[in-house]
Amino acid sequence: MWSSLSATMSRERRSQLERFIMRKLITTIALLALIDTSAAIAQTVGLGNSSASPPASTNPDSRLLPAPVGHRQPRADQVPDEKNLGDPNDPINRENAALDRMVKGICRGC
Repeated sequence: MWSSLSATMSRERRSQLERFIMRKLITTIALLALIDTSAAIAQTVGLGNSSASPPASTNPDSRLLPAPVGHRQPRADQVPDEKNLGDPNDPINRENAALDRMVKGICRGC
């Protein structure tokens, strides 16, 4: 009889401990959600004032760092002229034309 009584008390105690832990977890999550929401609201409060100029740190030109070398957009002086793209004397264009003639028979009806 004593063993069944102690087992019942053990289950009750474990159940109480699980409820306590669950309440603490829910409270913590609710507080974190509340803090996160208030921070988001605080960031958007000052945006309605159009007469004030933005701080220097929010200027897009001062925030952006140059892109890594492999990710840069070419400048206008780095792009070849359009009139040179169709030059038949260019060796690359001659090679491309020869390749097009060889590949032409692969896809019939295109």
